[in-house]
Amino acid sequence: MTSQRLDPMPVDWQRALAVVAHPDDLEYGAAAAVAEWTDGGREVVYLLASRGEAGIDTLPPEECAPVREREQRASAAVVGVRTVEFLDHRDGVIEYGIGLRRDIAAAIRRHRPELVITLNHRDTWGGVAWNTPDHRAVGRAALDAVADAGNRWIFPELGERGLQPWDGVRWTAVAGSDRPTHAVDATAGLERSVRSLLEHRTYIEALTQEDPERYCRTFLTGMVEAAAEQFGGRPAVTFEVFAHQGVTGGS
Repeated sequence: MTSQRLDPMPVDWQRALAVVAHPDDLEYGAAAAVAEWTDGGREVVYLLASRGEAGIDTLPPEECAPVREREQRASAAVVGVRTVEFLDHRDGVIEYGIGLRRDIAAAIRRHRPELVITLNHRDTWGGVAWNTPDHRAVGRAALDAVADAGNRWIFPELGERGLQPWDGVRWTAVAGSDRPTHAVDATAGLERSVRSLLEHRTYIEALTQEDPERYCRTFLTGMVEAAAEQFGGRPAVTFEVFAHQGVTGGS
């Protein structure tokens, strides 16, 4: 992570769409910011490319998917998110391509957000750990789908389904980036972010032998405190923010 001072996230928006690959992707960091936003009266919708069905070794996918979906809905509710949608791309082998871009563009046209949120789309986590193909594919597709959603000649079949172009996305915020530019104060939302991650108990209990609450609290507290030096000493959730202008322009 760079040492530059981070700017506060824009606040002059009302609707956001968070697009990630799996259940729990948003809870490993961004949920404290989501809690802050929903407390302020903003609407946040979650869109997940898969149901995380390949994420627990001891549960076959057909049993795992409904468990993880249920846990994700409960997790979202903790931070004030009422709408959670799933695209049913296959967990572990999500492919970047036209189909994924179309699905995300359709959701952007349907929900008409001003802010799109996604997860680290780069090859690594800070140059230390290799990122998963699913995260890379969904992050890149989300960034590209913003322009797709605003151009009526890309995926014209969406218009035929009544999903008219939406070029109102002003920013895409990438959580988990090692090149952050902005941050949200996590002071008020941290406790609920811990409870939100803890709702993924089945996954967490399969992931670690540590006490689930201690695991969640240690991870999230360490993350937001690590960002404090760049944000006036306040614990923070960081984002790399891309501004969008003229997304209906030519290809």
